Amino acid sequence: MDQIAFFGLGQMGAAMAGRLLEAGYSLRVYNRTAEKAKPIVEKGATLVDRPAQAVAAGGILISMVADDQAQHTLVGDDVLTALGEGGLHLAMSTISPAGAQAEAARHAEQGVGYLACPVFGRPDAAAAGKLWLCLAGPEPGKARARPLLSVLGQGVFDFGVEPSAANVVKLSGNFLIAAALESMAEALSLCEKNGVQPGKVYDLLSQTLFACPIYVNYGRVIVESRFSPPGFALALGSKDVRLVRDAARAAQVPMPFAGLLEDRFLRSLANGRGGLDWAGIALDERESAGLPALEADNGSDDASIAGAAPSG
Repeated sequence: MDQIAFFGLGQMGAAMAGRLLEAGYSLRVYNRTAEKAKPIVEKGATLVDRPAQAVAAGGILISMVADDQAQHTLVGDDVLTALGEGGLHLAMSTISPAGAQAEAARHAEQGVGYLACPVFGRPDAAAAGKLWLCLAGPEPGKARARPLLSVLGQGVFDFGVEPSAANVVKLSGNFLIAAALESMAEALSLCEKNGVQPGKVYDLLSQTLFACPIYVNYGRVIVESRFSPPGFALALGSKDVRLVRDAARAAQVPMPFAGLLEDRFLRSLANGRGGLDWAGIALDERESAGLPALEADNGSDDASIAGAAPSG
């Protein structure tokens, strides 16, 4: 069984690493904040001081970090040299399609395979091995990664050989989730402003027309105002919506609703809500509708970003 290097031990990364340890894999891990690695070390992982110390020649690296810059910085030339010919990087973060293509080219120069495999699911799903995985990249790497993916996810959807395809799909899915958050917030505000209890509206819609995980789970978060601790930080949601708009501009695809969402997230960030769950954009909608403010813990932006790798 391969020894695995794992970079990024936020909420998602830690849950995924724990799952691999339970399956019997040997992990060498690196996290920019070493203290956050303690629970995984206690489960049997080996913590290293520098990223290049984690990888083995011809081995496998998994990364689950916040954004393009974090991935590029952590998986530097020293790491690629250490992986070398026959090495494989399974990049599971939500990054830009352009960034994925650039990373794939940089890896190829060192003979390292690059697979894009961003995920859908929150930390509890990661811990249970119930993620949905979007995969793209060269076929030999996919075959090698399959045993790992079967431990981490309940299903793999293959989008071909170009790594950027998986990242486009991931961003599209996160756009749809953000759009659902916005529509739920608006609809519930409309009902509340007209004297209808949002909880009763949620009971109806979540059991009938919108009986699916996004509306059921996030609808409950909004109705109960349970925005902290975050399953996925609002600051990261804002980053993903920005990446959606960047990709849309590059492909000349009009996405006017994405512009509305970006403004909603930016207002929420400006009001210090980056550390809340991204469903916390509902608080901005309430304010826009003139509804009474809800008490919500703003959390710590820095801690939340470090602690919540993108499910997005």
